[in-house]
Amino acid sequence: MKINTRIAVSTLLVAAFFLVTAPLVLSLGKTEITDEDAFSIAVFVPGVVEGSPTYEMLVDGVRRAAADSENASVRVIEGGFNQAQWIQSLTSLAATGEYDLIVSSNPSLPEIADEVSQSFPDQNFLILDGHLEGNPNMRTVMFNQREQAFLSGYFAGLVTTGEMANSRASARVGLLAGQEYPIMNDVIRPAFELGLRSVASDGIVEFRVLGNWFDAGRATELANSMIDGGVDVILTIAGGGNQGVIAAAREKGAYVLWFDSPGYDEAPGIVIGSTIVRLDDAAYERTVDAINGRLEYGRAEILGVADGFVDFDDTHREYQRNVPESIRTRHKQMVERLRTGDLVLDMIIR
Repeated sequence: MKINTRIAVSTLLVAAFFLVTAPLVLSLGKTEITDEDAFSIAVFVPGVVEGSPTYEMLVDGVRRAAADSENASVRVIEGGFNQAQWIQSLTSLAATGEYDLIVSSNPSLPEIADEVSQSFPDQNFLILDGHLEGNPNMRTVMFNQREQAFLSGYFAGLVTTGEMANSRASARVGLLAGQEYPIMNDVIRPAFELGLRSVASDGIVEFRVLGNWFDAGRATELANSMIDGGVDVILTIAGGGNQGVIAAAREKGAYVLWFDSPGYDEAPGIVIGSTIVRLDDAAYERTVDAINGRLEYGRAEILGVADGFVDFDDTHREYQRNVPESIRTRHKQMVERLRTGDLVLDMIIR
């Protein structure tokens, strides 16, 4: 267990204050192993684990890494949905000096962890699904969401111009985001549109923002408005709001695309396409490296289709059952181009 003996008394008092003022956040952890000499890991979940495929993968990967080690312990802390409290919670974790590594996953976490590390320079961080280079105590792992969104857009183009039951002639598709953030605005949205227009040069993306990651009722309203305007397939990246998009698509006759994890079983015949990110494998591999002292901090890596960490789930029985072979074949050919390097879509971080 890592103990930072250089923490000043004043810092301890600040940490104690945080621990008192945020007990609900830090009392949700679960200790897997209690050996005091173990390599100690805290998994900070900026939200809740249950119902979030991304955070479920994060926790699974770290726990597998600890289980495969002879001497590692894991504690999972759920930070809740109030983003304003995340820096306070992360500061409290670092202030304890108990953790050799804090692991998290969220595009906003690198900047938050970078700020926390200014006060606790001995604390190491591993942040997935985020990007920040140069902090000597942080390693970030970003997935090539340009490739991922492009594959979603290309598939949407094949569907909207195809002969599926709910396809229309307008080549108009939808993208519903929980919130606007740099990766959404600068990478996902334009790449989704690029994929669509690789099939239909006059294709149009109707973009809507939910404003949060949980309001399924509002998501239904927004999806209804898109479908009423001619949209026949919607990529939804809205957390709990995704269920509202499914409800609208079921009621009005449209299709839904999933992001990051297989979503076919959420609504068979309605969710017809799903990109996947193997975040659990990335979390496992990088955590194993950290436990064994091999993880190189200060780096920011981007993993994509050619690396095996971004893909399109084309093996699921519901995909095979509900999507015509002609569409499946064309889309598989596009995935293969990315896999072999015939098509290169670099992800540029601004």
